[in-house]
Amino acid sequence: MTTTGPGEVSAREAEVLEALGARLSNAEIASRLHISVRTVESHVSSLLRKYGVADRRALAALAGGAAPAEAVPPPRPAAPPGRMAGLPAALTSFVGRERERAAVLAAFGESRLVTLLGPGGVGKTRLAAVAAGEAAPSFPAGGAFVDLVPVGGGFVAQTVAAALGVTERPRQPLEDAVAERLGRGRSLLVLDNCEHLLDAVAGFVERTLSVCPGARVLVTSRERLGVPGERVVPVAPLPPGSDAERLFLDRAAAADPGFTADPAVVAELCARLDGMPLAIELAAARSASLGADGLLATLDDVLRLLAGGRGAVERHRSLRAVIGWSHDLLGEEERTLFRRLAVFTGGFDLDAAVAVTRAGGRGPVADVLGRLVDKSLVVRRGGESRWRLLETVRAFAADRLAAAGETDETRRRHLEWATAVATALADRQAVTTALPDRQAVTTALPDRTAGATALPGRPADATALSGQGPDGRRDDFDAGFDAVADDLRAALAGSPPGPGETPHRLARALGRLCYARRFLTESLDHYREAAERAPHPGEAARDLRSAADGAHAVAPAGHHAFELLLASAGRARAAGDGDGVAVALASAVVTANRFSAGFSADVPHERLSALLEEAAAAGDRGDPVVAALLAAAAAWNAGREKMAPDPGLAAAAAEAARATGDPVLVSGALDAVSTAAATAGRLREAYRVTRERLSLLAAMSRDDPRSAPEVTDTYNMAATYAVATGDLRTALETARSALEDDLLGGHSYLSESSLVLPLALTGEFDEALRRADGMWDGWERAGGPVAGWMSPAVAAVALVHGLRGDDHRYRFWRARATQVSGGPRNHATFAAFADARVAVHTGRFGGAAGLVELVFTDFPQGRYQTYARAAGAELAVAAGLPDAAERLASASAVAGENDWAAACLARAEGRRSGDGAALAASVAGWERAGARFERACTLLLLPDRAAEGRAELAALGCPAPA
Repeated sequence: MTTTGPGEVSAREAEVLEALGARLSNAEIASRLHISVRTVESHVSSLLRKYGVADRRALAALAGGAAPAEAVPPPRPAAPPGRMAGLPAALTSFVGRERERAAVLAAFGESRLVTLLGPGGVGKTRLAAVAAGEAAPSFPAGGAFVDLVPVGGGFVAQTVAAALGVTERPRQPLEDAVAERLGRGRSLLVLDNCEHLLDAVAGFVERTLSVCPGARVLVTSRERLGVPGERVVPVAPLPPGSDAERLFLDRAAAADPGFTADPAVVAELCARLDGMPLAIELAAARSASLGADGLLATLDDVLRLLAGGRGAVERHRSLRAVIGWSHDLLGEEERTLFRRLAVFTGGFDLDAAVAVTRAGGRGPVADVLGRLVDKSLVVRRGGESRWRLLETVRAFAADRLAAAGETDETRRRHLEWATAVATALADRQAVTTALPDRQAVTTALPDRTAGATALPGRPADATALSGQGPDGRRDDFDAGFDAVADDLRAALAGSPPGPGETPHRLARALGRLCYARRFLTESLDHYREAAERAPHPGEAARDLRSAADGAHAVAPAGHHAFELLLASAGRARAAGDGDGVAVALASAVVTANRFSAGFSADVPHERLSALLEEAAAAGDRGDPVVAALLAAAAAWNAGREKMAPDPGLAAAAAEAARATGDPVLVSGALDAVSTAAATAGRLREAYRVTRERLSLLAAMSRDDPRSAPEVTDTYNMAATYAVATGDLRTALETARSALEDDLLGGHSYLSESSLVLPLALTGEFDEALRRADGMWDGWERAGGPVAGWMSPAVAAVALVHGLRGDDHRYRFWRARATQVSGGPRNHATFAAFADARVAVHTGRFGGAAGLVELVFTDFPQGRYQTYARAAGAELAVAAGLPDAAERLASASAVAGENDWAAACLARAEGRRSGDGAALAASVAGWERAGARFERACTLLLLPDRAAEGRAELAALGCPAPA
């Protein structure tokens, strides 16, 4: 490998570089390579340093063969082949099944859902793994092999998501994240052991196939799913005379390399075992001690006991008999450990086995466990110090546990073990992401009197922004939780109903762990269950506040969070906790005002005022947190209008929040300050304050739901105010950072909309249109809620089509902008701007006077008012309206708040007066803003540079303006 800069490019870095060349986001690279987003960020930073280039675009150029100056790329790596995450490692040879393997591979060409159907122990899992491995090269988008044995009915999506390395994000349900990953091309998903989850798996598969045309699903089950288009490949016992005997001899030789036997005896053994692979392997494991003849004699006696039995298929009875026979040959300590291991739904390590089975210390348990592995009753996972029982064997062990009368006690120990493990994981994760102490945070907070805080850089500061330690620790946490998640869930589900200290601790820990793992909806459910399980109402109040915080990462957030906070206040009231009541109610008042877009109907101002009065009466204002939240609620609720905090009270709330040293509270209070400034038209002040909020993210724990409202809001508002002030390059950087964030990224329509808007304004028209469909699809998948904040991005798509001369698509997306906003007046400023700008570009001035009048209207939520008025003033000039000079003067009065508007007005003045200096100033303004399209349009007005402008417009796919 060629070296450049300070070090050598690793194989994984080469893979990341290749993905950058394909213009994949960090989230997409993480899914492709099955690593965390934070690991990708670390590799991108390393590549930037090694190649000595400024940004990921330069890296993409390297990967594409167009090396920037002073950078010498290494040889380009080959594209990574399709990867099947979780494909079981083969520990033994695979015998036979040539016909079934061929049938599976052929079925993929005819059906998108293939089910391997057969009884337990017949070898469906092994066949599926082999077939998937052979088929993998035909699925370049990769996929996953997912074992559903330990999974409960409500967790199919979580299990698949964990295998694929995708996570839930705001306004993007986990099922959508999975569909996005599988929908990138030809992908293969294997769902193993589905018979206990038929309805859940059928629904999941049907939905996935409906939205992922390139995906194929391979299922193993004892029953068919019943999904339309399902192709069944029966998996029967191994036929006598060939494969069955070969399997027996192979496994017997593994147990005793010197094993020999009369072929007739082996054939008789396999016939007695009905050709069932699991039964054959269990019997072969005993061959070293019994020999073939002794094995046949002993087995013949066992099977004869069932000869006259009734019930299930004969081969099921013979399989159970073989397991029972193997069990009867165990010593007492082996039987004890074996039956107690039945409580583990997934795999387990040695410490878990010791804690739950109480079968001795680590040494004795390890010894007995090894003996059970030797006898094929326990399976050791290849390369790991973890074990599991095959499901058929586990069912037998559970029967033995019940017969011994030990089920309840063993389950109790399993619950205690699960609680201890979950609590330790949550504590370790909390330490990794712990906030600095209050003094350190206070010292680190930006001075409100200082100049604008620099935006964190995207690759360099991404790890710091995550609030995480080194990347490896994050991956270790994910792997550690995934290894035990099914057992933690099962322990909670199987615990006695009602309040209890142990199940409460487990539910609370699961809430935190699932949030950190980005199973956001599941986290919310666990926090709610924790509140129900809490032995004291004060603890329940805390759990409900955590649920309310976490709700901000799940759409729609506002109303849900509000109701949870009211419930928290009720529990705090029952506990006699006045401060808890004050915190919950003040937070509820803030939520109803600040996040009103998440409510189906406004909460009346009178009700919020009453809640605030109750909060003030209940809490101790001497407590800094109580005082800060009461001050924030007072600022937001000062008037009857939502999203309109009082400026003076907002400043006081920020002072109170700073006294706590809590970056979450400071960020929330600063949002009131910035909103008040924006409402008053002071966009640059709002932008400065929001950049201060952005700098606070590094001090927040990203894996604590408390940070959710600030993380989800800060990126969005930072991009919004960057656009509102015309800082388009920073708006793009901020929006891309949000897309690559492991909480906000992916194809959440919130993040996409934040990116589409600056893409349109900078002239990155092709990417804006590419992302537009994903943004709209995400909105529709979320149920098409009223989302006025998304209307500007949708109107920006209309703007692109209008500037390119596509009237049909312009009108189509313009109607969508009204649809998503909930009405023609709500969030209509940018849509009016788009109309005015397209009119100028196309020279259609028939309705110019009315449109100019409209854009100079005072719109509610007028963050883009300066855009509208600048475009309206230019329209007045271009259309020759008599009040053009007055419109220019009126728009110029606020142009200092927006670089885009200033450049537009300079161009309008140049048009009106023929002033070449004004036009040159406009060109310079567009260059500073990074607005390629507008710069090109302005060059057309300068005779000596018009050819340059026409060439740039052609490159952007746009006709020259009228």
